[in-house]
Amino acid sequence: MATKLFAVRLAAEQIGVFEVRPGVIRTPMTAAVAEKYQARMENGLVPAGRWGSPEDVARAVAGLASGQFAFATGSIINVDGGLAVPRL
Repeated sequence: MATKLFAVRLAAEQIGVFEVRPGVIRTPMTAAVAEKYQARMENGLVPAGRWGSPEDVARAVAGLASGQFAFATGSIINVDGGLAVPRL
């Protein structure tokens, strides 16, 4: 809700607001559960078939910050290798 609220309020100022949702990202914070998630990834948890990296998230944020999405606001950007895509 906060993303949508800020997007509506800041649109007139030409300020884009986005929500970035990282998926399973390999960082020191995920080290404790790495073995569990590696096994799940090998069984298809993430359609991209790999862990995300901090650089994956940074590239998405850099794209948003570049101004190339000038007419977009209030959007959710899933940086998760397809994890959030519904599958049968």
